[in-house]
Amino acid sequence: MSKVGQFIRESKAEMKKVVWPTKDDVVSSVKVVIISTVLVAAVLGLLDFGFTEAFRAIAG
Repeated sequence: MSKVGQFIRESKAEMKKVVWPTKDDVVSSVKVVIISTVLVAAVLGLLDFGFTEAFRAIAG
């Protein structure tokens, strides 16, 4: 049981060393992720559409 207590004490000590991001940092990071996701989805959707149409044209 002493190892569990030691783990909890060490975890608390490490959590005090963490530098948490500000709200503005989090919001800007979320914006980047959302915009990147939308852009990648759009590119993949266009590629899918293009390949589908190309295969339809080849198949006749």
